[in-house]
Amino acid sequence: MTTGFSSNSCRFADYFVICGLDTESGLEPDELSALCQYIEATKFRDGARGLASADEGENFEQSPLRRTFKSKVLAHYPENVEWSPFDQDAVGMLCMPKGLAFRTQADTREPQFHSFIITREDGSRTYGFALTFYEEVTSKQICSAMQTLYHMHNAEQYDILHTPTTPRCPEDQCHLQPHPLNPHPQHTLLPTPSISRLQRFNSYDISRDTLYVSKCICLIAPMAFPQACRKVLQQLHQAVSSIQPPPLPLESYVYNILYEVPLPPAGRSLKFSGVYGPVVCQRPSTAELPLFDFPISQVFELLGVENVLQLFTCALLEIQILLYSQHYQRLMTVAESITALMFPFQWQHVYVPILPASLLHFLDAPVPYLMGLHSNGEGDRTKLELPQEANLCFVDIDNHFIELPEDLPLFPNKLEFIQEISEVLLAFGVSPEGNPLHSQGQAKHRGFRSTDMVTDRRNGNLASSALNSYLLRENETIARLQALVKRTGVSLEKLDVREDASSNKNLKVQCDEEELKMHQLNIQVREVFANRFTQMFADYEVFVIQPSQDKESWFSNRDQMQNFDKASFLSDQPEPYLPFLSRFLETQMFASFIDSKILCHDDEDKEHTLRVFDSRVDKIRMLNVRTPTLRTSMYQTCTNIDEAEKAIEMRVVKIDHTALHPHLLDMKIGQGRYEHGFFPRLQSDVLSTGPVSNKWAKRSAPAQWRRKDRQKQHAEHLYLDNDQREKYIQEARNLGTTIRQPKLSNLSPSVIAQTNWKFVEGLLKECRNKTKRMLVEKMGREAVELGHGEVSITGVEENTLIASLCDLLERIWSHGLQVKQGKSALWSHLLHYQESKEKTDAAPAGLGPPGLIHNTERRKSDAGAALPPLKVSLIRDMRHIQNIGEIKTDVGKARAWVRLSMEKKLLSRHLKKLLSDHELTKKLYKRYAFLRCDDEKEQFLYHLLSFNAVDYFCFTNVFTTIMIPYHVLVIPSKKLGGSMFTANPWVCVSGELAETGVLQVPKHTQEITFECQNLGKLTTVQMGHDNSGLYAKWLVEYVMVRNEITGHAYKFPCGRWLGKGVDDGSLERVLVGELVTPNSENEDRMCRTPPMQQSPGMMRRFVTISPNSKPKLNTSQIQEGVGEAINGIVKHFHKPEKERGSLTLLLCGEYGLVWALEQVFQHGFKSPRLFKNIFIWDFLEKSQVYFESAEQREVTPEENWQTRVRHFCRFMRAINNTSRNIGKDGKFQMLVCLGARDHLLHHWIALLTDCPITVQMYEDTALIKDRSLVNSLIRVLQTLQEFNITLEASLVKGIGI
Repeated sequence: MTTGFSSNSCRFADYFVICGLDTESGLEPDELSALCQYIEATKFRDGARGLASADEGENFEQSPLRRTFKSKVLAHYPENVEWSPFDQDAVGMLCMPKGLAFRTQADTREPQFHSFIITREDGSRTYGFALTFYEEVTSKQICSAMQTLYHMHNAEQYDILHTPTTPRCPEDQCHLQPHPLNPHPQHTLLPTPSISRLQRFNSYDISRDTLYVSKCICLIAPMAFPQACRKVLQQLHQAVSSIQPPPLPLESYVYNILYEVPLPPAGRSLKFSGVYGPVVCQRPSTAELPLFDFPISQVFELLGVENVLQLFTCALLEIQILLYSQHYQRLMTVAESITALMFPFQWQHVYVPILPASLLHFLDAPVPYLMGLHSNGEGDRTKLELPQEANLCFVDIDNHFIELPEDLPLFPNKLEFIQEISEVLLAFGVSPEGNPLHSQGQAKHRGFRSTDMVTDRRNGNLASSALNSYLLRENETIARLQALVKRTGVSLEKLDVREDASSNKNLKVQCDEEELKMHQLNIQVREVFANRFTQMFADYEVFVIQPSQDKESWFSNRDQMQNFDKASFLSDQPEPYLPFLSRFLETQMFASFIDSKILCHDDEDKEHTLRVFDSRVDKIRMLNVRTPTLRTSMYQTCTNIDEAEKAIEMRVVKIDHTALHPHLLDMKIGQGRYEHGFFPRLQSDVLSTGPVSNKWAKRSAPAQWRRKDRQKQHAEHLYLDNDQREKYIQEARNLGTTIRQPKLSNLSPSVIAQTNWKFVEGLLKECRNKTKRMLVEKMGREAVELGHGEVSITGVEENTLIASLCDLLERIWSHGLQVKQGKSALWSHLLHYQESKEKTDAAPAGLGPPGLIHNTERRKSDAGAALPPLKVSLIRDMRHIQNIGEIKTDVGKARAWVRLSMEKKLLSRHLKKLLSDHELTKKLYKRYAFLRCDDEKEQFLYHLLSFNAVDYFCFTNVFTTIMIPYHVLVIPSKKLGGSMFTANPWVCVSGELAETGVLQVPKHTQEITFECQNLGKLTTVQMGHDNSGLYAKWLVEYVMVRNEITGHAYKFPCGRWLGKGVDDGSLERVLVGELVTPNSENEDRMCRTPPMQQSPGMMRRFVTISPNSKPKLNTSQIQEGVGEAINGIVKHFHKPEKERGSLTLLLCGEYGLVWALEQVFQHGFKSPRLFKNIFIWDFLEKSQVYFESAEQREVTPEENWQTRVRHFCRFMRAINNTSRNIGKDGKFQMLVCLGARDHLLHHWIALLTDCPITVQMYEDTALIKDRSLVNSLIRVLQTLQEFNITLEASLVKGIGI
């Protein structure tokens, strides 16, 4: 982004550079870019199509005019500047990223301007501005070399064309029209097709053609003023190309720009002289948005608002971004605009807006990057082989097209945001839909160069098809624009303005007005974007976690600490924002932003962007003082556009500074003359040093002080203020992003190896940090003690973390791939593995899926021998995913497989298995790939192993609609076995997502497997029987239910009889279950004996064969039990909705509310005669009878009492009249649940305490007779009143209240 400036240079420009053809060394092919083209060509050649040999021959061995040759830095002035050392390799590569280009007089030779950026090791940046133009080649050697190359090339082509294998194609048989490259049509119309084809390449003849070669002049500057630099360079070029010589020698102008033009001070404008006219530039003040001088309107014209916003979202989420265009300047403009719009955040990763051809291997980088790739205008997107696409945003700038990664979240308030941006654009006559025609207007038609005709092998109908597609696209654009207008309600008058504006635009030549318009549009759009973040993060400061320890230890533990309370921040946000925000808070740019906030104490200390952002946030908070909280999803439009615009207008209207005019230099006679049409090497002696005294140059300052100052100024990039902070920024925060830009030097294998090694280290570090972060979030309790903020992880946040883990795995798997297949490298590897295993295991069909791990490695489950354990099988898990019809793409399948493996706690084990096939890994990956670095791979698998310490439901909770097989097993009591049992049992399983309905269970096996839609986490099992046959009594120990895909097993304890005349006479019960955790200690050991049955932890109210066997609790234990049960429910409701567990468990499970109240009523219950069981329900029924008779006698103390009695009797009647055979304890459970739901429990307890029946049936010491204890019980129960308790259907089936 153009905020930073990399030197204390107060000069406008540090260097003036000339690049081009070095006639001394002659024509050297640019090996690296040639190699790239060769590789590309061989790739395409493999798919041999008709005419392959000739067609591809041309591509493979390009005609000499199309080849690239080495360019050299011919001269740069001055030799070196201490605060910004000259980087010859980088400048050479970026001035002419594709090397030298040759043309003849038949080609267009328009000068092309582009800018570029050089990022240094410390992250600071310098900008380059280059103008490339063509000069006639005067060297006879070069011309004859070119002629020789053509002779060789034609001979080869002739051989190719005369090989008999070549099929004739209709294009060859037709006579060719006069070719634009060949001005002599009579040569073209030759009878033999092959010769005519040959002629087409024969476009350089030394006797007839003039040869031109590209040359480049360039300014290297500390800050980005592309508009001003373009003018300076264009005027310099004009000086040598116009007939009249310029007023002064070229040296005077170059000297002036290097030594006499200062950078404009912050908040001021500056005017200086070019060769032919004044140049104005201006710089924002410290209170405004940072400097940005590229035309944003162009980005919207090229891509349209919708696409820009999608690209912007990808950049904010640090997704890999690849820009693609045949214009270098477009790549730069889009990249710089997107990063500028991120204010106050800054892109923290690899940033190479123009990737030189020789660095294509860098696309393999397994880190987030924003890169620009130059297309040659002919290859379409499908031919572009990219190493990884699982998480790539591909932007084809010239074709108004963008390819997004899967499940990209929506930017908050996207529609309103689009409307707000569109209104700004329309006011300036820019179509929100984008208008490729308008922005390509001149460029594109200029771009129909004859060269394109040559390289386009389908040029028979090139012009018409291109034109048609234009018109089509234009109509489509208009139609979509009308739709947008309808949708957003932008008025149509503005559209007419747009038409006028764009037609006038081309007539006005007063560039100052154009430039002002650009600045106005820029600032308006940027303010609208900045306003989104000020609104979204208006109260971010509240959530910043200030470090409790001193700075030193904070630096050293930076990676482990959380610096922002994400959970609390997200819980304040409107629901629709969460998918985007939860991912954004995990990015490096957000972490760095918060770090810089923590590091600065006062305003003086703050770096520029932070200071500007904080002042805006304060302003918003002042305005919103009336509203108690800022968090509303109301869309707030931008209000400070006008003042931002005024600031710019003020500077442009009244110029603050004017630089010295260019003047004659002290040059020897005869110097400074040059030939018309050629840009000369300049006199280095006059340009090597600047003026001796200069009031702004600070030349007397010692170098060390200048370096300090540079750091201070440079703070806009790297928040540096002291050595400590510098050290910290460099080390502590570079989570695997140590490479901001590839080293632009001539690449040796060792440099490439070193780069890859950095990547491998970075990936490992990132893996370590991700696993740690996910575990801290999950485990919570200890984390809080270590100062990691609150314990709580929302569903959204967990999903975000898992999605980012999937991204990391995709990046690791795509690093160093030999050949890319499909969009997901991980899934492609899995498929190769599956294929190879299925070949080796070609098992008979009946034996289940191949590739299973054998019995010794089975996983045990707590159910002991109850459920045969599921086999651990990577391939079976793949099959499960392949059978899910809802998942259509490879990337989706890979993600689902990772989620499933994490839920089964098998991720590390599966990946280890996958990578244990060394042959396959060797076949698929290059030597330097991460997956072939053994130590790192081991550590990586070890980090993933730590996920086994926590339970994830990341598969079950995400794929909610898929069909899943379940296995149910009923375990009858061993003592009183169900062997004589004659009735027909049934079960009904319920989960958080759905329930099954009644399923009949075979009475002999008492187990059943069925398939149904995902039930989610299981909560209850209802079970019962039809009471048929002679012996319809059934004592059930527990029920096991297992999800056959994820392997989660749930245990539902029962320990009661089902049957008339035993226990409480119940024929059906509702059982509440919990997830069984496998005993992981012995999981990996080979052990055939099942683990011991865990002793039941419950105070077993269950196995009540005789009433006296119940454990007796004293009153304080009972009170504690009630308190705990209520507390559990209160905590449940204080969690965010997505994180709550099962309420049923808190009501009816072990030590739940029902159990606690059971203890209350059983305390001091008079025990009846031996062997006769009396249940609480009996007492409640007697009380009901008493109340009903009291009502009829109308002994009514008060109205309140009457309504309570009425409620109580109504519920009792409803429960007694239900058609279900639920038994007395089941009825009591139902009453408690309904009472809790309707907030009536405390009333009923008060009623029962005063009821005469209580006196009859309870001892004097009973809790229910102790006034003070009952009052405290009532108070505790009242706390449930504020919660809206919703009961699971299985608990209240058959009750109509």
